[in-house]
Amino acid sequence: MALPPVVDQDTWRKELAELRAREKAATRELDAIAAQRRRLPMVRMPDYTLVGAEGPVRLVDVFDGKSQLITYNHMWNSDPDAVWQCGGCTSFTSSFTRLDFLDNYDARFVIVTQGPIEAALAYRERVGNQMAWYSTADSSFGADVDAPPDGGFGVNVFLRDGDTVYRTWHTNGRGVEQLTFTFPLAAVLPYGRQEAWQETPDGWPQSPTYSRWLDSPDIARLYGPR
Repeated sequence: MALPPVVDQDTWRKELAELRAREKAATRELDAIAAQRRRLPMVRMPDYTLVGAEGPVRLVDVFDGKSQLITYNHMWNSDPDAVWQCGGCTSFTSSFTRLDFLDNYDARFVIVTQGPIEAALAYRERVGNQMAWYSTADSSFGADVDAPPDGGFGVNVFLRDGDTVYRTWHTNGRGVEQLTFTFPLAAVLPYGRQEAWQETPDGWPQSPTYSRWLDSPDIARLYGPR
């Protein structure tokens, strides 16, 4: 297996300092992006009704008294015989096991899916997911926030003012990666994420994209009921 070149301490610290300068610049750019995000306008949402573990619930009540809400739209295979749902969604949401810290930010983070609530809750149990799940199977909510039936995944953020809900932000695709620790941890390893699309030195290990990701059966094996 190829290895990084070995140098003396002074050379290593010089090159590290050059990299750190770029990393710090990227951090400042992310700060500027976040500042622009805070200045985004918003759009008023209709009074949707979703379905949770306790039955039908208005979107405004999904906030559970908080003023801010993050939703992850989990892809759902509508085939009633499907045992597993989207591996990427299942893996991504498995990492969120301690969300009470959001209370201090007057916010909540939940999963919304197109699957019927009974099937969604059964799947939640099967893979050991610890987030709150809601179904939008009988509502246009998913389609209206860019996650239609048999469509893609995404993150949406909402702000509540009394009984009125506004949509403030949305991302999908690789934009979702910034919300998990998994890819950043892999990225700081000497060999990185090891995905074929990434630029790497000659001889570095590379695998087909997604091949190192945990799939739904892996998540169930690791975190599901013992």
